[in-house]
Amino acid sequence: MTAALRTASGGRIDRSKPVNFSFDGVAYQGVRGDTLASALLANGVHLIGRSFKYHRPRGIMSAGSEEANAMVTVIRDAGRTTPNLRATQVELYEGLTAISQNRWPSLKFDAGAVNDSLSPLFASGFYYKTFMWPQSFWKSVYEPRIRAAAGFGEAPKQADPDRYLNRYAHCDVLVVGSGPAGLAAAVAAAETGASVILADEQAELGGSLLSETTATIEGRPARDWATDIIMSLALNDRVKLMPRTTAFGWYTDNFVALAERLTDHLAQPEARTPRERLWQVRAKQVVIAAGAIERPLVFPENDRPGIMLADSARTYVNRYGVKPGNRAVVFTACDSAYQAALDLKQAGVEIAVIADIRPDGGALTAAAREAGIRVTLGATVTATSGRLRVNAVKLGRVGTDGISIGDRETVSCDLVLMSGGWTPTVHLFSQSRGKLAYDEAKQIFVPGVARDEERSAGACRGVFEFGAVINDGFAAGHQAGRDAGFDRGALKSFDVDDAVAPEGFHTGALPHHRDPGRVKAFVDFQHDVTAKDIKLATREGFRSIEHVKRYTTTGMATDQGKTSNINALAIAAKAIDKKIPQVGLTTFRPPYTPTTFGLFAGTARGDLFDPVRQTPMHEAEVALGAAFEDVGLWKRAWYYARAGENMHDAVNRECKTVRDKVGMFDATTLGKIEVVGPDAAEFMHRIYVNPFMKLEPGRLRYGIMTRDDGFVYDDGVVGRLAPDRFHVTTTTGGAPRVLSHMEDYLQTEWTDLKVWFTSTTEQWAVIAVQGPHARDVLTPLVEGIDISKEGMPHMSVKEGRICGVPTRLFRMSFTGETGFEVNVPSAYGRAVWEAIHAEVVKYDGCAYGTETMHVLRAEKGYIIVGQDTDGTLTPDEAGVGWAVGKAKADFVGKRGLMRPDLQDPNRKQFVGLLTADPGVVLEEGAQITEVAAPAIGEHALGHVTSAYWSANLGRSIALCNLERGRSRYGETVYVPMPGGSIPVTVVDPIFIDKEGTRLNG
Repeated sequence: MTAALRTASGGRIDRSKPVNFSFDGVAYQGVRGDTLASALLANGVHLIGRSFKYHRPRGIMSAGSEEANAMVTVIRDAGRTTPNLRATQVELYEGLTAISQNRWPSLKFDAGAVNDSLSPLFASGFYYKTFMWPQSFWKSVYEPRIRAAAGFGEAPKQADPDRYLNRYAHCDVLVVGSGPAGLAAAVAAAETGASVILADEQAELGGSLLSETTATIEGRPARDWATDIIMSLALNDRVKLMPRTTAFGWYTDNFVALAERLTDHLAQPEARTPRERLWQVRAKQVVIAAGAIERPLVFPENDRPGIMLADSARTYVNRYGVKPGNRAVVFTACDSAYQAALDLKQAGVEIAVIADIRPDGGALTAAAREAGIRVTLGATVTATSGRLRVNAVKLGRVGTDGISIGDRETVSCDLVLMSGGWTPTVHLFSQSRGKLAYDEAKQIFVPGVARDEERSAGACRGVFEFGAVINDGFAAGHQAGRDAGFDRGALKSFDVDDAVAPEGFHTGALPHHRDPGRVKAFVDFQHDVTAKDIKLATREGFRSIEHVKRYTTTGMATDQGKTSNINALAIAAKAIDKKIPQVGLTTFRPPYTPTTFGLFAGTARGDLFDPVRQTPMHEAEVALGAAFEDVGLWKRAWYYARAGENMHDAVNRECKTVRDKVGMFDATTLGKIEVVGPDAAEFMHRIYVNPFMKLEPGRLRYGIMTRDDGFVYDDGVVGRLAPDRFHVTTTTGGAPRVLSHMEDYLQTEWTDLKVWFTSTTEQWAVIAVQGPHARDVLTPLVEGIDISKEGMPHMSVKEGRICGVPTRLFRMSFTGETGFEVNVPSAYGRAVWEAIHAEVVKYDGCAYGTETMHVLRAEKGYIIVGQDTDGTLTPDEAGVGWAVGKAKADFVGKRGLMRPDLQDPNRKQFVGLLTADPGVVLEEGAQITEVAAPAIGEHALGHVTSAYWSANLGRSIALCNLERGRSRYGETVYVPMPGGSIPVTVVDPIFIDKEGTRLNG
């Protein structure tokens, strides 16, 4: 199909380079520089999709990211199918394949359009009212059908094969937006000597200047001025220019997230080139120059294909060389639409009439009439017609109350341009938690009190006169550079001549109409929200715009209210007879425009999504037949099955071997933190419940850490290596949070302490040697350390060498047996493991895994934080109250432990359970009750936290958290299960060696 509506000349496209593409299976041709939207318009295609709820025909409404109608799916291949792209932002490339959305069986004949006829049934809030009864239908009938009908495009079925990368950057001044204000700001900031990043979501820098044909700056056409400015910025090594880059999110302390698109515009991207890159930018100062969004007008049937924003039509003509139609009606409330009409007329579009709501017109009314365009003042559109594209409008006059009355005439057309003024793009400013102010004269919200180091410039702060926009941008950039610490360059102003005088904004109430029967006047085009819906919400009692938003869905999801917000506010305000600021303003949330999941995921996909961490001994354990389990991000040896053994056989054998002989265990995954400094002991004394000031170098202490509320947070063994140095161990999963917890208190509460933390989890490989022959195994390997019972008693640490390499040797046990933990530099982990294993074998010992470790510690009654604790147990309730320093003046959690509710004698306590039938192993997580047959809803006493078969005891054992647990020793309680309740006896949690003779052997 030929591009019948392409202008003969003009635009910023390359007419010599045709580009072939298809839409819904039909072949078309555009040119290099087109977007999918401009290329479709050039081919006379206005029908692009169907609306969300009513499946009404929809076309292209805008030329940028504010597009609410023209949503398409672009298909590169099965794995590269991207739904819900705005046709206005899809750059054309050779072979592009796009399809429309939300229609079946075809775009022209959509069966879902029956919803439009049934629209009285689907008024706002219908789902809240309709699907309440019968309640049983919700899961089986209503929800599946609603979910099937919801959404626009279809998510791809295959994994995304593209790469996404992430970069961090710092700059003195970040400028968001490269229109007239943004370019001027970047120039001014660079002239002060500051480093500058200039980002813009469009493929070409220049913003609105790319469509400007009348204005001059410093005596030159505005577009030429922009070209020269961009070239000079590109040659400045302190400036980074970033087209195709959207600033989509503002976070704390001038931290701005940018989405850079790298390959979506290329027909054949390089194989290793990432599709997108996430930039995380920390800027000393930010200049927001995001411009403004033209506001639609709310009139009956204002959503037909061929009805678009006036300035967008000007963009298509001047930038893309495309006539959006042949005969246009311009419906406006401000002057900027007049310039669009003049530009379209010069391009060959017949302007049937300009219908201006204002009774006196504006600054360009006379210019339009001089150009031969008919202008009707005090006029409004009362109706439109056309099934798949607008073909006529009815004009009426505006009454004294601002509501249309009567029909004056019918005007045939294939294009309607509308302009209700301009809405500043305040999304980023709002995300920065700045406070907005309302400009009553212009009926717009503008940036008010800022919270971060930023300033808005140009149209996004309500400055619309062209010359003022540029000079406002320069002043903002100049001040930003100075505030960033640079003082070169001088403040200046530009001599600007502008044919457009957009100060003529409509200043009365935003127009809306009496509701003629079932005719719809749309406010939110993306979600099919009409003026009636908003009025209905106010009648239903919703007064805050946040409530109206959720009841009607206006301004939600990907649109974020770009084109609908102010109109919705105005209609709601009039309906409840309040001023717009009294109704409130909805919250603008990131991302500013839809952003791919891939951008956020970056390289965290596949194996990198859940990184595999292996200990230095991993391959040696594989050679021993280890089966592995995932613990946090680590691969840990679960058990070591021998020929003919299943998991239970292997665990039973390992448990017996450790108790009777000797076993070795890979404990490398334990978190390890080095705490160093003159105030290291004081810090440890405060952060742990235990006393640490008097712990002697060379000794270990089991440490319990609580949160502010007094509940157990983490545990681990702490070794004091020197007066100013501690080796701290944590649980495997707790290492990051414990380090963060320490840093938090040091940096916010105890800033006077001189102490430093270093994560050393990866530095040390750890091998636990446990059992009666543990000392015999290590004696021939250890150098320079007396590991005799007298020379190295339980809970001591010494430094020396093992197998010729440095070691920190801990005399400790998590099994209740004589035990040591050998810490060696990770590079030597496997070699030392193999040497120790050779000695273990001599005593008929074995390597054991995490499952055996769990059983052995349960036999001894040792807790595992996160399994036997659930965030609601104090140290005493967890059975480790003995660790709390009773004489300590303070520690983290002490005040929490003093709360009256934590003194309640009915609170849960950590105790043991023995089943009446020793062969029954309880299920972990099972509830415990007072009676065998509890009634539905009856109070549970607690739950089982750990349950195992103990080969050493020849029976099952279990641990639990139970109300008044220690006072119930000897009592029988019950564990209800589907097959019947299991009677259990409450016992002490220590099942083996209560006296500790094995531990101290």
